[in-house]
Amino acid sequence: MGCDGGTIPKRHELVKGPKKVEKVDKNAALAARWKYCALSTEKLRRPIVTCDLGRLYNKDAVIEFLLDKSADRPNSEVVSHLRGIKDIKELNLTDNPAWEGERRNTKGDRYEDMHCAMFICPVVGLEMNGKHRFCFLRTCGCVFSDRALKEVKTEICHKCGDPFKEEDLVVLNGTKEEVEKLRKIMEEKRAKAKATKKIQTPPKPFLQRAKLQQKMAKTAASQQSLDPLVLPAPPRWSNPWQHPEAWRNPGARGPSSPWKRSRRPTNLSSPATVQPSAPKPRRPTGLPTPPTTSK
Repeated sequence: MGCDGGTIPKRHELVKGPKKVEKVDKNAALAARWKYCALSTEKLRRPIVTCDLGRLYNKDAVIEFLLDKSADRPNSEVVSHLRGIKDIKELNLTDNPAWEGERRNTKGDRYEDMHCAMFICPVVGLEMNGKHRFCFLRTCGCVFSDRALKEVKTEICHKCGDPFKEEDLVVLNGTKEEVEKLRKIMEEKRAKAKATKKIQTPPKPFLQRAKLQQKMAKTAASQQSLDPLVLPAPPRWSNPWQHPEAWRNPGARGPSSPWKRSRRPTNLSSPATVQPSAPKPRRPTGLPTPPTTSK
């Protein structure tokens, strides 16, 4: 069991000294930033997206975070600056033909090169493993090495041909100084966008009036598009006996049903008008009746 006669303890076994600081391999840390998602720490797989700070994420991990921000997730402070899906950009990457994938060392009998990357620069052919500086374009999402952009100076993308400016270049997985610079640029852009939005948005009463006018215009257009339904004019009087000539001319009462067509030609745009018939002559009272002749 120890300490039973012949053993002599040493000083480092009895006195606890300061803990040794574990040194992290810089090459392994660089390779991990280019091979694993910054949010979920899983291996990067297509589609791969990035933010204004140049960090690499799996798109499904970012969408899950944006859908439920209240959940406790590891590395949530890395994506605290993301407000929505518009703050990320999908990358247009170029595959490395020398990349064999995870199947190349299944048995463990082969040397695994940590610097072999899945993607390369389409112009120079440098591997995207952290040793070389890479940038992406905000306009199209294409990724190039910094060496290619310096050697071939142009304002058109080498891969898709879209025009771009120097302001559209964002460094991927940059240093702390570069990340702080990108953060300041991002905050300035958001402040400008917020100020312009306040200026452009009209007051609420004006918006309500404009919405009402649009709604009325839509209803008028929909009514004009429909064919007009031609129906006979309804009777002028709700009660046919209220017509002033109803006691003289029964035909002035109108049809029994408002939907039946009258035999007389009437104007559809105006209610039917009926000419009153001439009154029948009456005999004066007090005169003797004429004698009837019988055969």
